[in-house]
Amino acid sequence: MAPASTASVRLLGPAAVRELAGHLGIRPTKTLGQNFVHDANTVRRIVHTADLRPGETVLEVGPGLGSLTLGMLDAGHRVVAVEIDPVLAAALPGTVRTLQPENADRLKVVTADALRLDVLPDPQPTALVANLPYNVSVPVLLHLLEVFESIERVLVMVQSEVAHRLAASPGSKVYGAPSVKAAWYGDVRLAMTVSRQIFWPVPNVDSALVSLARYREPLGGAPRELVFEVVDAAFAQRRKMLRAALAPLIGSSQSATGVLIPAGIDPTARGETLGVADFVAIARHWAASGTATLGEPRR
Repeated sequence: MAPASTASVRLLGPAAVRELAGHLGIRPTKTLGQNFVHDANTVRRIVHTADLRPGETVLEVGPGLGSLTLGMLDAGHRVVAVEIDPVLAAALPGTVRTLQPENADRLKVVTADALRLDVLPDPQPTALVANLPYNVSVPVLLHLLEVFESIERVLVMVQSEVAHRLAASPGSKVYGAPSVKAAWYGDVRLAMTVSRQIFWPVPNVDSALVSLARYREPLGGAPRELVFEVVDAAFAQRRKMLRAALAPLIGSSQSATGVLIPAGIDPTARGETLGVADFVAIARHWAASGTATLGEPRR
């Protein structure tokens, strides 16, 4: 149960966040990437930027003390909150009952590691809105997009450096495997930046929100796993020409050249210059060569 003094507000402010954490005996840990949002105005901006449909079911990962959860519930949405910390997971329904009792039945809490999550209660979420744990933000995002095809739109807060990497275009210095993999799922864009001061404790990195609008139909021509294997190989040695970077995967530099040329790709190009459609073309022609094998691509 949340402390009584928080009952006069519907969203959590700085004092309420600290009081609630103290009440629960919670000390934020770097291991779990815990930095709790305590600015109600920022929460409202995030919910507004997410552009959720009325009554939409939203997946939230790492709700923590419930700042963003309360914001989405207050806006009329259903929330499925996935929390790895059992203390925080157990406390969240009570916090909602105290601050927004009329919305308590709109919340479902799942105590789980998001990286191992493969099932959610119905109705299935159509949006992902979350302040992701920064130490696993990219793997969590890609895992959820892979497993839950019902997710149509994403708005996640991540480390600013990661946000720029996810939204980067070919040729950018920060363009890499995460950029291509995110782009395989949908249109990725930087949405907004946020101040460090909205968090408790204050992190030593800047943060930003990145949005993703999922394509209605997946990019065709080659299986996702095969495309991601090519992406991983291309960026494992990003300064190498593609014919050399893909040689260990396809068999040899000559074999790689034999796949790249029919795909319309210059064998002397580097992976950082290719868009997601180029990687799909490479994977398609690799599959057509009869030598492609599926491994376990890194997320």
